[in-house]
Amino acid sequence: MDARPPRLTSLAHGGGCGCKLDPAILRGLLANQPAAGPFERLLVGNETADDAAVWALDDGTCLIATTDFFTPMVDDPRDFGRIAATNAISDVYAMGGRPILALAILGMPVGKIAPETVAEILAGGAGLCAEAGIPIAGGHSIDAPEPIYGLAVIGLARREQVRRNSGAVTGDALVLTKGIGVGIYSAAIRRDGLPEGGYAEFLATTTLLNRIGTDLAADPDVHAMTDVTGFGLIGHGLELARGASLKVVIEAGAAPLLVHAERLAREGLVTGASHRNWAAFGAEVALPEGLPDWRRHLLTDPQTSGGLLVSCAPGSAASIRDRIRAAGYPAAAIVGRVEAGPAGLRVEA
Repeated sequence: MDARPPRLTSLAHGGGCGCKLDPAILRGLLANQPAAGPFERLLVGNETADDAAVWALDDGTCLIATTDFFTPMVDDPRDFGRIAATNAISDVYAMGGRPILALAILGMPVGKIAPETVAEILAGGAGLCAEAGIPIAGGHSIDAPEPIYGLAVIGLARREQVRRNSGAVTGDALVLTKGIGVGIYSAAIRRDGLPEGGYAEFLATTTLLNRIGTDLAADPDVHAMTDVTGFGLIGHGLELARGASLKVVIEAGAAPLLVHAERLAREGLVTGASHRNWAAFGAEVALPEGLPDWRRHLLTDPQTSGGLLVSCAPGSAASIRDRIRAAGYPAAAIVGRVEAGPAGLRVEA
């Protein structure tokens, strides 16, 4: 009898941000929810697709609150914990904040996974939080049919430095801080088909903290930010367009890619979430004639712990990109621009 423990990925139907709800279903669910209410201090609530809630305190400081969790996209438990923690903290950075503490969210299928494995997941998350300079100050756990791990994260920001995905201005340039292709890499991992060196690259990008967002928020030329996660570059670019009631233009060939992403996409390795994303919002996206399917799939590829999409003054875009690269994000690139509305997204070849 095989006594080896099951692979973490075999215990879940999907993994990472690829297991998010279909964006069309999510929009329908949220449309029927009551607004957060007329709370004077609630600056950002559930009325928009922003990355976190923001509450104003008395001294001009804002409290930023968010939560994010998912099923495993890798089999190494410590790596799973690190990726999930990085992804959850990213929402605070995307709002321009500085994280101060986290609470763990844990669901594990008792009897199917060894306690030692669960401890490794928790250790991975705690270690990553230590790198971010924050404690895991508590949390909650349940017996669940699939492994789930993530964080609720609290951060702080000065009111004038809060950045929303609705702040883009006509003429802005768009800078993306990380390469895309994480979803395709995740699918390759599940199939044992990731090329040599791919896992190290995958882990490096998914555990790279988006702490540059805190610094960018102090720059008045940075008008809006959001992080690119489960809905892909097009999906989150579209959220930015809707928030600002403007047109977002993405230059397909300018989007930075992970090393093996193009080859894997050309070979047809596409996630189910990529198809769901396109089915959900494709009607709002204008594509150039002849754009190959593999390129479109990369633009809708679900990113886990992806980069920040930064909307900034066009005259400062190159210097902002260079500053991001110098801060440890070598893939940062100018990937598009913002034009006058109506709200929507256009892809250029």
